[in-house]
Amino acid sequence: MPIPSALRAEALLAASRAREIGLTQVEIADALNASQSQVSRVLAGNAKRRSRLFDEVCKYVFSVRESASASTPPAELTEALNAIWDGTPEHAKALTLVIRSLGALRVTASEGNLRRATSRGTA
Repeated sequence: MPIPSALRAEALLAASRAREIGLTQVEIADALNASQSQVSRVLAGNAKRRSRLFDEVCKYVFSVRESASASTPPAELTEALNAIWDGTPEHAKALTLVIRSLGALRVTASEGNLRRATSRGTA
């Protein structure tokens, strides 16, 4: 039975994201109460069908923030925030809400890239 290309593409995209943020298979396995070998099979794109673990691995990888080494914001971001923040706690909460809502766009953009790659047959 061949592996569906969309499923393989999604797995490889999750594997790429995990590498990008420095997330190891062991860390993913620990967080999901799975074995490293199960996570490895999912991220290698060897799943023959969508499973609960497949969905959990992909969801987890795309919901985790970048590693602690990337915890210092770039100067450009800090300057932009300082330029627009009025100094009040209320405005800080509003800006935080806006910034966090932008995180959903990153996942949506990744899904869009996946759809385009799948439709071109490059995934």
